[in-house]
Amino acid sequence: MRFVMWTVTPEPFDSPVAAALWRAYYTEVSDRWYLLHEGRRTDPVELEREIAAPAGADLAPPRGLLLVARYDGEPAGSAGVRMLDDTTAELTRVFLYASTRGRGGAPLLVRAAEDAARALGATRMILDTRGDLVEARALYARLGYTETEPHNDDRYAEHWFSKELT
Repeated sequence: MRFVMWTVTPEPFDSPVAAALWRAYYTEVSDRWYLLHEGRRTDPVELEREIAAPAGADLAPPRGLLLVARYDGEPAGSAGVRMLDDTTAELTRVFLYASTRGRGGAPLLVRAAEDAARALGATRMILDTRGDLVEARALYARLGYTETEPHNDDRYAEHWFSKELT
């Protein structure tokens, strides 16, 4: 019998691994939004412009961290943590490649992000997500996040969550 293992480790926000995961993440969430609201996929020119835009520097120490999950040694997903103030961290860019979903990686990744937030001094984690990302909303609820009032005015945010990190 072959044993496959998940690992989660910090990754530079500007590494090739991070760039590939960010491209896959943005492509999927953008396509889902456009298919739902406009019946089409993301325009390739817009996709390239938006992928190039976010630098991700807020996911670097000392106030942030990008984590990469690997499945059987191969990059499989990511999660970012950024401190918003001295005690509040934001969870962002939680993503797993479709081929690795359903194998326990998402809870492991979110818990690793919570541990990273605690190490940065956070006592509370917040996040936002969209209504069509039902899998994400179910994951956060399963992991003890509660839906709250909006904490930002992000154009795409439709659901906001919070969790006390004890």
